[in-house]
Amino acid sequence: MLVRTGAALLALPRRPRLWIGGGGGMRRLSGGPPPPTAAVRCFPLSRALLRVQGPETDTFLQGLLTNDVARLMWGGADRPPEGGAPSAPPRAQYTHALNVQGRCLYDLILYRLHESQEEEPNILLECDYSMLDSVQKHLKLYKIRRKVNIAPRLDLSLWAVIPEEQSGDVSSILDKRADKTLVLTPDPRAEVMGWRLITNKEENPLKIVPGSRIGNISDYHRHRYKQGIAEGVKDIPPGVALPLESNLAYMDGISFTKGCYIGQELTARTHHTGVIRKRLLPVQLSAPLPLGSIPEGAAILTETGKSAGKYRAGGDELGIALLRLANINEPLHINLPGDTSVNLTASIPNWWPKTTNK
Repeated sequence: MLVRTGAALLALPRRPRLWIGGGGGMRRLSGGPPPPTAAVRCFPLSRALLRVQGPETDTFLQGLLTNDVARLMWGGADRPPEGGAPSAPPRAQYTHALNVQGRCLYDLILYRLHESQEEEPNILLECDYSMLDSVQKHLKLYKIRRKVNIAPRLDLSLWAVIPEEQSGDVSSILDKRADKTLVLTPDPRAEVMGWRLITNKEENPLKIVPGSRIGNISDYHRHRYKQGIAEGVKDIPPGVALPLESNLAYMDGISFTKGCYIGQELTARTHHTGVIRKRLLPVQLSAPLPLGSIPEGAAILTETGKSAGKYRAGGDELGIALLRLANINEPLHINLPGDTSVNLTASIPNWWPKTTNK
């Protein structure tokens, strides 16, 4: 049992205090089983949160985003067989907002705060912090007369909760802690990205997840690059990146059966032709380089000097790049200022679908 310290306990001297919070974990005072702990790191993220709330939230977001928002709202897309129970809606959903040409504007994660259809729809929208004003203006542009309120939630903090290596399955432990804070849910993009945690600013994530520790944000980005998970404007440049080349379908971030949304035509046509020649992939450099050594969008070349793709972002020896799939097994390099170059190798992430030729 987890027990708070304070005056309230002094009035109950007969109840033994078994545990007390301290720093990043729990300290046993007397007998009793320890609370379950999770060997995870909590990373503070430079991502922003917007609240989208109101009776028309579902139809409003449905026309703007690539994923089927009805699934998040009510579990409504995957209809059960006749007589079967409806599927429970997820707590979080990955999606993109596109421009009319079908190119990515914002990579987003939606979080459902309402619990039932009887409650007013209440969604938190996660975006790149540098794009907060732009996302807010984009939503308000299409709001028109819809009964929807849009406001930033600067009083909240967002954390990535990622298991340590060799920590085993911690999902059952984290699932039991989900009612201790506003949101604690698996990252909807890929299992390798752990969980997402949303707290009030004054909350300590280490008390929400016993046994956790604060991680260095650079390690979070290294983990992302190693897994080939794009996040933010450097990895997915607005108005440039295409959703399917950014592996949106692999991360369950798009629906090909929902109704119309902005940018759908090109995306649907690309999907139905079945031809995606370039994708974002994790790359490893032959030597670690200082941050900023490789210009964003630098050309990646084959041995013969043929263009194989573009470097998007990275840190030290790890990065993410948009590469032609036909060239990923060839020796590749990037030319750097000063008549130097650095070699790199690309890899297919283990979390990608195993049976795919796209």
